[in-house]
Amino acid sequence: MHVRRLLIASLLLGFSGFALADGCPALLQGDLQKLRAKERIDLCEQFAGKPLVVVNTASYCGFAPQFEGLEAVYKEYHEQGLEMLGVPSNDFKQEDADSEKTAKVCYANYGVTFTMTEPQRVRGDDATPLFRELAQQSSAPKWNFYKYVVDRQGKVVANFSSLTKPDDPEFKAAIEKAIASRP
Repeated sequence: MHVRRLLIASLLLGFSGFALADGCPALLQGDLQKLRAKERIDLCEQFAGKPLVVVNTASYCGFAPQFEGLEAVYKEYHEQGLEMLGVPSNDFKQEDADSEKTAKVCYANYGVTFTMTEPQRVRGDDATPLFRELAQQSSAPKWNFYKYVVDRQGKVVANFSSLTKPDDPEFKAAIEKAIASRP
């Protein structure tokens, strides 16, 4: 009977966004291809137990200059454990089909050092599991450079529109809250 209750509790927790049987939050289940690299990013291995900012990006979006501000925020908080994950997407028709050009925009034009993935779907039924879970916990991105702040338990503590600049005090306060959270 005790084992059955544990199994039911694990299943319920897993489906509600909490840790699954392997101890990894639902948000971080799976992997994504790293931008212009052969390796894949195991989301759980790289980000579990860490505060995280996830942002969907697009090279040709008018908000692309936010890459500079996101990089500054990443550098400001990285020593406190913050990780950042940029996920290019063409869902709003502003990303190049050539990931080499996407990489040039991120790395050469804006000096991004935080983790970037190959372009992914971020909205609807075809969205990558990461973004389906982000949408379930908060909302789907409404445009490019939609920002999610995730605590150490893999729960979204806040999300911010494209209009919110990376140096916005509320965005930074959410990051500080995520950093202060306990794993």
